[in-house]
Amino acid sequence: MSKKSTITIILLIVLIPAIVVSGALIFHEKYYAWISLSVALISCLPLFYCFERKNTNSSELTVLAVLVSISALSRVIFAFVPGFKPITAITVIVGMWLGKEAGFVVGSISAIISNFYFGQGPWTPFQMFSWGMIGLIAGILSKPLAGNKFLAYIYGALSGILFSMTMDVWTTLWVDGYFNISRYTASLLLGLPTMVEYAVSNVLFMIALSKPLGDKLSRIKKKYGLFIKNK
Repeated sequence: MSKKSTITIILLIVLIPAIVVSGALIFHEKYYAWISLSVALISCLPLFYCFERKNTNSSELTVLAVLVSISALSRVIFAFVPGFKPITAITVIVGMWLGKEAGFVVGSISAIISNFYFGQGPWTPFQMFSWGMIGLIAGILSKPLAGNKFLAYIYGALSGILFSMTMDVWTTLWVDGYFNISRYTASLLLGLPTMVEYAVSNVLFMIALSKPLGDKLSRIKKKYGLFIKNK
């Protein structure tokens, strides 16, 4: 495993969930803004590490900023339908074509940016982590997902389930700061219709966006030599 991959795993898969969960258990609602800021900064560290090592340039950061803007705006545009939004599909497509770090950044930063419209709160770090992990896993599975559109659609559906299940962890913890399996199960059952809506909408947006957005991102990589994975 390369040094870059090791740093990515430690920061995104170990440190961020530790911060999110410990923040929920220790601070409850008091310091969610600082927790969200910490998650946002740590999400970007792997990219900044590559930038420092001259493996990332300003053009890549510009592309990511545009993608975050599009993703956040897409969530706002579909605000009138709670569980029907393109943000997950965009995050998955970015992870598939630009890599796991880019997928995590677009997913997590889109959450905090769009919540300036929807409202920040103790749920924000969990949304950042959920969408970030969806993008990261899409990057890890990029070869099979990009090579088979039906697998990509299935992953889109599973992403809706993963997002809903992760957010129900927040619902359970924020009642009294303890994780109760019975309460968590009840939250899952009550949220089942929304979970199905997430899954179905993700598939529909994947069908609509995977080819046009994927083609654009692929062209950017080939034409400008951006987001080339470092060995």
